[in-house]
Amino acid sequence: MLGSAVAPIPAQALVPHVLQLDPEGLEQQGLGLAQEAAQLAQFQQFELAIPRAQLATQLVPNNGEVWALLGSLYLQQERLDEGISALQRARTLDTRNAPILFALGSAYFRQEDYQRSIQYIQAGLRVEPEVPGALFDLGNAYYMQGQYQQAIAEYEKAVDLEDEFWPAINNIGLVLYEQGEVDAALEKWRSAIRIDNSQAEPQLALAVALYNRGETEEALLLGETALRMDGRYADLDFLRDNLWGEQLLSQTQLFLQLPRIQETIAQLNNATVTE
Repeated sequence: MLGSAVAPIPAQALVPHVLQLDPEGLEQQGLGLAQEAAQLAQFQQFELAIPRAQLATQLVPNNGEVWALLGSLYLQQERLDEGISALQRARTLDTRNAPILFALGSAYFRQEDYQRSIQYIQAGLRVEPEVPGALFDLGNAYYMQGQYQQAIAEYEKAVDLEDEFWPAINNIGLVLYEQGEVDAALEKWRSAIRIDNSQAEPQLALAVALYNRGETEEALLLGETALRMDGRYADLDFLRDNLWGEQLLSQTQLFLQLPRIQETIAQLNNATVTE
């Protein structure tokens, strides 16, 4: 039809319906997503956890713990800049939250910004002064700056709070060895082994030091045992990441080339291929 006898009805203006959001419901949804993200992170499922945490920060943007969760997830994925950005947002929302300050200290340490790492860890310790792990991290930052006595002091504070904190005892050994205090370093590594003889690091460090002193058989036995515990310690880059100093690293490089040690490493590599 070309026309109609019925008069047209004037069109009414369409008024869009505006959805009324429930702020309390959104907050609960955001916190629920954050909880899911935290649970996924426990199972190392970071690729699934991060989008949930990102959405959670949009739904509850003023919750420091949610931003801290997102920051920690980024750090797990080595997305350091994004992690620091999220943690800084968390800090502005909760200025006296020690775990957030410690996490920032750890993040800056991984960026090799040791001075800023020290500043944030110290700020966290002013809020919670008796945290062995934070004191250990502070010692590591001082160590990387070459402030050896301050590093040892922080490690010793950690051990005073937790007398079986073997990583701090081990790292005191690392510092002492770089300072040429070989006997004192050996005693620290032996102490760490007495606390936990399932740890490869102090056993390999002790093995290298003993071999350098001519105590070959004990050194080789210790070295073989350490590498069978954790083959990563045959990698000099891994040792460097674990703060082994240049003197100990150069001696370790020679130790790892010894025929018996090379045979152990080959056996470990073959076992890995077979698996």
